Amino acid sequence: TKTVSKCYVQVTGMTCASCVANIERNLRREDGIHSILVALMAGKAEVRYNPAIIHPSTIAELIRELGFGATVMENCDEGDGVLELVVRGMTCASCVHKIESTLMKINGVLYCSVALATNKAHIKYDPELVGPRDIIQMIKDLGFTTSLVKKDRSASHLDHKQEIRQWRRSFLVSLFFCIPVMGLMIYMMIMDSQLADAHAHHNMSAEEMETLHSSMFLERQLLPGLSVMNFLSFLLCVPVQMFGGWHFYIQAYKAVKHKTANMDVLIVLATSIAFVYSFVILLVAMAEKAKVNPVTFFDTPPMLFVFISLGRWLEHVAKGKTSEALARLISLQATEATIVTLGPDNILLSEEQVDVELVQRGDVVKVTPGGKFPVDGRVIEGHSMVDESLITGEAMPVTKKPGNTVIAGSINQNGSLLISATHVGADTTLSQIVKLVEEAQTSKAPIQKFADKLSGYFVPFIVAVSVVTLFAWIIIGFVDFEIVEKYFLGYNQSISAAEVVIRFAFQASITVLCIACPCSLGLA
Repeated sequence: TKTVSKCYVQVTGMTCASCVANIERNLRREDGIHSILVALMAGKAEVRYNPAIIHPSTIAELIRELGFGATVMENCDEGDGVLELVVRGMTCASCVHKIESTLMKINGVLYCSVALATNKAHIKYDPELVGPRDIIQMIKDLGFTTSLVKKDRSASHLDHKQEIRQWRRSFLVSLFFCIPVMGLMIYMMIMDSQLADAHAHHNMSAEEMETLHSSMFLERQLLPGLSVMNFLSFLLCVPVQMFGGWHFYIQAYKAVKHKTANMDVLIVLATSIAFVYSFVILLVAMAEKAKVNPVTFFDTPPMLFVFISLGRWLEHVAKGKTSEALARLISLQATEATIVTLGPDNILLSEEQVDVELVQRGDVVKVTPGGKFPVDGRVIEGHSMVDESLITGEAMPVTKKPGNTVIAGSINQNGSLLISATHVGADTTLSQIVKLVEEAQTSKAPIQKFADKLSGYFVPFIVAVSVVTLFAWIIIGFVDFEIVEKYFLGYNQSISAAEVVIRFAFQASITVLCIACPCSLGLA
């Protein structure tokens, strides 16, 4: 028995099917070469040869003589395990950074790339050190749901319908409660400016101002220290905090549990602090039976949630659009194939329907008129016209007779054909195109990697800054009260200087948190 080895050669410079035919025809004539198979899209030739007669470098040289670039590929795809996963629950760049950095720490993981837009993770690993199950478990521990990429033709992982629905709901809930809050706020602003005018024109005493102020409906007190305005704002804020912010809380909790911080942590921090601080101040005012209504921040959470959930909603709609093109490509692929068994003189002995994934190289596949070609192959028997426009852009149908190559995904028109499968599964032209498009989405630009890294440090930095702001203003206030007085307009003389300072400091630090909240870096 002759020994047969297999080698892969990377071929460059091929432009169309005739280049492929040229290489295959010329190399088949050579001594010691049993078979050669060239994939145009992948730019790869697979050669079975007899090592006693010919060497891979000689094969590459033969291809070069035909006018193409050729290099022998070392250890092609052997040894390394490749894992493709669908990861759900990622919201921004820092989630991506978290998954990638955690996985790269595992012994045996060689490469890891996660794409936010396609919800996919691509992982190369050493099967001797680590297995796919360990990797999936690791991602689950981080708080994301993950599954193997099922070769489903519908491309469901590319559709962001579920997320779009979820964020739209979240946005509408927040908006519903936010509009009255904004209305109240604007009304208060107008009334306040009118009061200021009245004060300027009539030189009223402070007491008269107070009576005028409290005569406004919204400033009336239901209970001592609890005005209508604050009570309404509180009522409107609770549902937003509960329902509008639900997803943010879940994600933030998972992130904190793993000692990482992302955008959600910022949002939750800002809204919760604003809400809790306002609530506590109201309770204190009611306990003190204060004559003057405290300044609360109940308007912050609804407004923030509205803007951010709107942002997330639009983001997912945009991602859905990008992925739609891919989904269309994938939908070109046939799902089933008819495999036939041939007897002597190409007599049909039997045929059976199988899943496309189960077609092997060398199988004889029958394609009826109007059917799609399930795999790339070579015609054995039959004459037909084939519409290849979906793949090559060629508008006119192409004639196919025995010996011609056919491309998966193209449509057979008038005659029945028998083809011998040459490229199956992930090696078909169509799969290669889909793979190229997906890889273009998965691979990151260097600047994007840098941004992901930065966003990991962004959140702790902002929290630190807001804490510094808080203490800085408290210190400034106790050292030189005039400065605070100058910036903190409209505070009432009836509360102690210390309280004014602390309130102002809180206002400043919460403002820092809220402004840095929609981590523009991550969104961009």
